Amino acid sequence: MTLLQQIMWGSLYLGLCFVVEVLLLVWCTLLLVRLAARLRHLSQAMRTAAVMSVSLVFIVLAHTLQVWLWAGVWIWSDVLADWNEALYFSLVTYTTLGYGDIVLGPGLRIFAAFAAVAGLLTFGLSTAYLVALMTRVFEGRLPR
Repeated sequence: MTLLQQIMWGSLYLGLCFVVEVLLLVWCTLLLVRLAARLRHLSQAMRTAAVMSVSLVFIVLAHTLQVWLWAGVWIWSDVLADWNEALYFSLVTYTTLGYGDIVLGPGLRIFAAFAAVAGLLTFGLSTAYLVALMTRVFEGRLPR
């Protein structure tokens, strides 16, 4: 893959990761709005635990889907041999852990780096979401 192709395809998959992240965070917010009315009878501790649990489930789901998306890229383009290797490489790249025991050739290194950028940015977005949500919870302004 040429440098321009790596940048183009990397940007496309990075954008797709953002779509997945945003859609799941919006879905989570809508669910929390509906759930808030049902949680009014619970103690503050239980409401907080419920809000945190639901939001964390959605965040973990969003990141898991993105790792699977990147793994699919490696499988469908015949870069890595099997799903185990593809998921492992995707996970260590997406989380920027980068063990280095699986290394792609020069024609895919820039493209693979986009998986790390996607992970960095979407983890940041998830963190900002949790901070904003928990700020509302602690101020007693759960979504209505």
